[in-house]
Amino acid sequence: MTLKENIDNASILISISDKEFNLLSELIYQKTGIFLQQHKKSLIVSRLNKIVKDLKFNNFHDYYEYVINDPSGEALVSMVDKISTNHTFFFREKEHFDFLKEQVFPELFPVSKKDKKIRVWSAGCSTGEEVFSLAFLLSEYLGTAINQWDIGLLATDISMTALVKARESVYSQDRVNALPAEMIKKYFQKTENAEFKVKEEIKKMVLFKKLNFMDEKFPFKGKFHIIFCRNVMIYFDKETSLKLIDKFYHSLYPGGYLMIGHSENIARYHHSFQYIKPAVYKKEASHES
Repeated sequence: MTLKENIDNASILISISDKEFNLLSELIYQKTGIFLQQHKKSLIVSRLNKIVKDLKFNNFHDYYEYVINDPSGEALVSMVDKISTNHTFFFREKEHFDFLKEQVFPELFPVSKKDKKIRVWSAGCSTGEEVFSLAFLLSEYLGTAINQWDIGLLATDISMTALVKARESVYSQDRVNALPAEMIKKYFQKTENAEFKVKEEIKKMVLFKKLNFMDEKFPFKGKFHIIFCRNVMIYFDKETSLKLIDKFYHSLYPGGYLMIGHSENIARYHHSFQYIKPAVYKKEASHES
């Protein structure tokens, strides 16, 4: 086969029937909570087409059978990686970070506070930019006093591909360009490939873990002061979102904050959070789980 024929073959998309789409979308919903409506057929085709071809399948039904019958579970992990959206950047939705610095951090870090433990969760951390933005902000706010605090940042995602990149903590020039030059100099070291690697003193603040929001319970012993879960629930239906909101509520300390995406709206749902401002909610201090 010539190079041109290879290129032409790769560009041909395998079509998907309504039945095949329903099988795959139901599987994805059951395993991840991601709700794909009919108008998302093109997304399934575009994101899974290459993997279906690489596996030498001629249709999506055979691929579906392959995934559900794979005893290792690796086929499912691969499918979820392809379907998951991992678009992010440093200090995305800057209003949240300004709010943390101006209102939340003064509440969490009074000099007189006896309990010096602070826990923050980046839920749906993608390739790490969000949680490292939080680490940079904490470091800037506390300065040398950061050594007096027990700070733990948990970063979770369902995509192993995203987590591998997050753990590597290496970003290209275009990914860090929007950061102030002083921040780049302070928190990154330049690699031989002209990329930027997060310095070890920041990396050691973060624990990366794989987590599926569909798990019956979150495997955490402690609670969090802040939870970031932004632009995740836009992929969930009402039932899944309500369950997730409830889990977040019980995962927060009283007085803790939940940050969601500005494109998300949970006001129409019945929940126990106190509304603070768009995309910011608080567990009332008097409420114990």
